[in-house]
Amino acid sequence: MKLLKFSPLLIGAILLSACVSMPKGPSVMVLPGSGKSFDQFRYDDVECRNFAEFQVGGKSSEDIAAESAAKSAVVGTAIGAAAGAALGGRSGAAAGAGGGLLLGSAAGAGAGETSAYGLQRRYDYAYIQCMYAKGHKVPVSGRLTSSAPAAPSYAPPPPPPPPPPPR
Repeated sequence: MKLLKFSPLLIGAILLSACVSMPKGPSVMVLPGSGKSFDQFRYDDVECRNFAEFQVGGKSSEDIAAESAAKSAVVGTAIGAAAGAALGGRSGAAAGAGGGLLLGSAAGAGAGETSAYGLQRRYDYAYIQCMYAKGHKVPVSGRLTSSAPAAPSYAPPPPPPPPPPPR
């Protein structure tokens, strides 16, 4: 009975997570290289997008997220139905299947988003690699300092002890 109280909450979470979509291209900034025309940049951009898409197997991040969510929902339904049948017979199987579907869908939504993020990251890395190899600029974040780095401190080892006096 408690599951029925939380069902609207789970369904709402699933629907909201389904609204999240990853971009269909690179999510990084690349600038035209020195001495490169904007037309050359656009040509290289298309070529590198194709290269990056090939590197991730031609699948979009939305495809990966949907596949993962669907697989989790099916597995959750099957496990829930089996557990419900084992515990409560025919009526338990239906309740277990419903609960398994909800929990499997919720888990699948999270797993799908994680898979989509990983795919997007691999796509971005391949895109950056290609554009950089073609001579374009890839801004990176980092900490800049205006002073020269300090030399590492080094303390010489202590001198050896003096030899004992002769007898």
